[in-house]
Amino acid sequence: MQKNKNSDPDSYRDEISKSEILHKLFSSVLGIGYIKGGGTIAAAVCCACWYLAWNGTYPPLLLSILITLAVTLAGVWSSSVMEQFWGKDPSKVVIDEVAGMCVSLVFLPVNVKYLLAAFILFRFFDIVKPLYIRKTEALPRGWGIMLDDVLAGIYTNILLQCVLWFRLL
Repeated sequence: MQKNKNSDPDSYRDEISKSEILHKLFSSVLGIGYIKGGGTIAAAVCCACWYLAWNGTYPPLLLSILITLAVTLAGVWSSSVMEQFWGKDPSKVVIDEVAGMCVSLVFLPVNVKYLLAAFILFRFFDIVKPLYIRKTEALPRGWGIMLDDVLAGIYTNILLQCVLWFRLL
């Protein structure tokens, strides 16, 4: 039997509470968003996970694209939900940094040189927000939270593709 909010208010409140907790955990990347400098830490953790998963090789193309898309789309949803609780573009939401870092790393070889270069370039683009990155923050809800970091990741990836093409690293 399906319960609704009118038949059992306590059960409905518990359901909302559980959902809110899951969104808090996901959008803050298991609480990293509560730490000062959480965006930088979340990007570094993403690099570490990428390295541990695929060190010394290229990540599987389809899998890395699916992970990047899943993190990005789930991040849009979750950050939209948390914006209602924490306000516009809350600093506790750091899943956007993870999505942007994934975009930065996809299609690149996984080694310390490229991870470090991607991390530095991504943080530069994310903090300075040149070339229309800042304008994406005006998009509504989770889209504005997530897409500035995705665009920073795209710029990072394009630069590193050039570095890879010309064998500069």
